[in-house]
Amino acid sequence: MSSHSHYLAIDLGAESGRVMLGTLWDGRLTLEELHRFANKAVVVNGSRRWDFLHLYAEIIEGLRKAGARDLPIRSLSADSWGVDYVLMKGREPFLGVPYQYRDERTDGSYERLGDVTREEIYATTGIQFMTLNSLCQLHTDLLQRPEILKFADRFLLIADAINHLLGGDPVAEASLASTTQLFDPAKHDWAGPLIARLGLPAAIFPEIVPSGTLIGTLTEELQEETRLGQVKVVATCSHDTGAAVAAVPASDEEGWAYLSSGTWSLLGVESPQPVLTEEARTLNFTNEVGHRGMIRLLKNIAGLWILQECMRFWRESGHEYTYTDLLNLALEAPALVSLINPGDPRFLRSGGSAASGGMPARIAEYCRETSQPVPGSVGAIARCILESLSLLYRKSLSELEQLTGKPINRLHIVGGGTRNQLLNQCAASATGRKVITGPVEATAAGNILIQAIAGGAVSSLAEARAIVARSFPQNTYEPQEPAVWEAAYGRFTALP
Repeated sequence: MSSHSHYLAIDLGAESGRVMLGTLWDGRLTLEELHRFANKAVVVNGSRRWDFLHLYAEIIEGLRKAGARDLPIRSLSADSWGVDYVLMKGREPFLGVPYQYRDERTDGSYERLGDVTREEIYATTGIQFMTLNSLCQLHTDLLQRPEILKFADRFLLIADAINHLLGGDPVAEASLASTTQLFDPAKHDWAGPLIARLGLPAAIFPEIVPSGTLIGTLTEELQEETRLGQVKVVATCSHDTGAAVAAVPASDEEGWAYLSSGTWSLLGVESPQPVLTEEARTLNFTNEVGHRGMIRLLKNIAGLWILQECMRFWRESGHEYTYTDLLNLALEAPALVSLINPGDPRFLRSGGSAASGGMPARIAEYCRETSQPVPGSVGAIARCILESLSLLYRKSLSELEQLTGKPINRLHIVGGGTRNQLLNQCAASATGRKVITGPVEATAAGNILIQAIAGGAVSSLAEARAIVARSFPQNTYEPQEPAVWEAAYGRFTALP
């Protein structure tokens, strides 16, 4: 790795997207943000959709900026959140504007599946039950707009669709496919019998390829438009969490868990095989695929979404707060006064309009229902959210130890949430474990390093993680006030 190797990561999140330039040189990785753009749902006729053409246009703008650098780019790849998809036919980029996973059309989906039981679904897919899953969305398509499913000849999840439009083959990368609840992690293929039982058209599901697969070359049209030339298109870990976990700077020794901290909190461990037991189903853990087929046994937790929705409500009410503002206000508020269960369904949907009181009103409602003081200030609300998340991390880690039979003594936190120092300290104190944070841009780093593995510039995932450890700063948080947090955990576990 004596010479410079350049790569592009197209990293799409639920709040924003970015085109990142990654450079490998002398055993280190540097990242540079070339282009950042907003991503938000658009409400159309009462439904929540993604502005897919906006995303594509912004990605091309980022690629133009990369081309203007006149660097020898080896490859590029997109990653995105899971479960959401586009339906295609022939050269049509999409049939209908893709739904956003928080759209309410899928509410009650599992009750509409007829004689297909939860036990059957979990034994096949090992995926956590959430009505946002692709299974629920596609089954809702079957019931509400069957003509589109009949007309379509291809189903592609968001990052896979972007890679295809840039010049890659129309394939499904395994880590992203595994989020659908229609993937069999034991066979590493679509769950054909389940798809048939649901009445979904099997022909629309594309070939599944492992992470790090070369799938094509940038289209001639885009080569000319972006001045990037014949850049290879790679299916990295197309699921953003899969890419982020690949960039966790942990050694091969056991005893660690990861937390990808952002809009969602994805907390889990790596496992050589899926855990499809009744106990795992009851605890609602998910088995998703990581780099080279490693299973990510994890739980999806609401994450900073709850705080983001509060920020949106305050902004629409005329009060603009930055994350730094909220951190400072939370530090001024008394600790561990009121707690919520972030997994309560009321906190998973959009907080609604300012007129409804938004997410703060839902937090107040929950506290009244559970006979707790209602947080009376912005700082108190923020502190309530962060402390409650931390206590849910502890519960999830305890369940992981129960499922795997292995102790977890440290927690690696990666992603944008690592900037929230109060949340990091609360996580250490609530879980009673050492917390190590960084890198912030774990998804982009993982995306690029998997491309580098595919191209032969990096030999293995272990080497990639060592590169991350050398390249990005890490901070350590130790548990504090164990007795206080133990009492708070007792209160938390008693919540509905």
